[in-house]
Amino acid sequence: MSYDLLMFVHLATILPAFLIGTVVLIMKKGTSIHKRLGRIYMILMLFTGVLTLFMPAKVGTQFLGHFGWIHLLCILTIYTVPGAYYAAKRGDIASHKRRMILLYVGAMLIAGGFTFVPGRYLYQVFFG
Repeated sequence: MSYDLLMFVHLATILPAFLIGTVVLIMKKGTSIHKRLGRIYMILMLFTGVLTLFMPAKVGTQFLGHFGWIHLLCILTIYTVPGAYYAAKRGDIASHKRRMILLYVGAMLIAGGFTFVPGRYLYQVFFG
């Protein structure tokens, strides 16, 4: 699969995940809509976390000719989503909450912020 196709599929999953994640983060917790939207958010995040492992780093240092520092946030996502899901299932809401906030901050805010670094696609779209 080409990098451009991977990037557009990534955008097609991460943009709704960002919107849904923001809504879920600020809405009342524990409701049926919170749970439904939360599942959709988790599926989108897990899919995009796996997908981005196939995207080579385009900016900065590469490891093994493919991976960059940003890929550590993919690992964070792939690790955090199942843990957060199972924490909620077993009633450990404190762990679920902590993991979901970590996921949102790490994957959405930090990784999302890196997309606006010169040389990245979204930098070119907004500032190029």
